[in-house]
Amino acid sequence: MLIHLPEVLSPELVLQLRHALDQAGPAWVDGRVTAGYQGAPVKLNQQIDEHSAVAHECQRVIASALERNPLFISAALPNVLYPPMFNRYGEGMGFGHHVDGGIRLHPHNGSKLRTDISATLFLSEPDTYDGGELLIDDTYGTHRAKLPAGDMVLYPSTSLHQVTTVTQGVRVACFTWVQSMVRDDAERTLLFELDNAIQRLNATDADAQARRMLVGNYHNLLRKWSDV
Repeated sequence: MLIHLPEVLSPELVLQLRHALDQAGPAWVDGRVTAGYQGAPVKLNQQIDEHSAVAHECQRVIASALERNPLFISAALPNVLYPPMFNRYGEGMGFGHHVDGGIRLHPHNGSKLRTDISATLFLSEPDTYDGGELLIDDTYGTHRAKLPAGDMVLYPSTSLHQVTTVTQGVRVACFTWVQSMVRDDAERTLLFELDNAIQRLNATDADAQARRMLVGNYHNLLRKWSDV
């Protein structure tokens, strides 16, 4: 399931992050330092050293915003969030077709994290660069994402995807992974759609008994499918 989360960050927070990242200097390193065997040959970008002070500062901003975002919580059902990372694509840079690694080591404590969901949070306005589209392939075809600064897209980490070559300007973004409480994408989709239906019924003050039954079904399914 591909999900667009609008306005995860306010314009003020986007400016705050961009100021910190634009002033990061030597904290920007070759993006291939974290690429695996498959990704390294097709990856050409820069990213912030995830152990740097600017990375930790910006990670706190993103994590706090996601904790307060009900759509993210409903869609991702997060169990563990990988500390957000930050990348930059200048002219001629891109990232060819690849699938994200299934397991990552948490950079702060060394624990293993299963990557169920991949996330990209755009930090550059789409009219400030040419190219740089996120292309995500699934059974229904290729989906394109080039969103306003502050918006995020979520998609299954099993998806084949790429970032097209930037031909003008600079594309700056945040990316991360989620280990969900529900690892199966189809099951997460059903729970997300059920939760959305419940919220709409709540907003219209529909039959209270029916709503209680649906809420009960939601939590019983979550209990059945969750890994925790």
